[in-house]
Amino acid sequence: MRPNQISLETAQMISKKLKMPLEHVMHTPPHIIMAKLKEVEEKESQSTQNDEEDLKDM
Repeated sequence: MRPNQISLETAQMISKKLKMPLEHVMHTPPHIIMAKLKEVEEKESQSTQNDEEDLKDM
């Protein structure tokens, strides 16, 4: 299987966001990476919404 055709900067950003080694990012199928990124984004948006609600309650 060929490595993903993404730039080094993009691979590093994905690696940090998913807390995965760079080598795994390069060899994980793109549809799996996209699904994992979507999960992380949803979790971040939920925590941001919860934080905003907590601030409103104060």
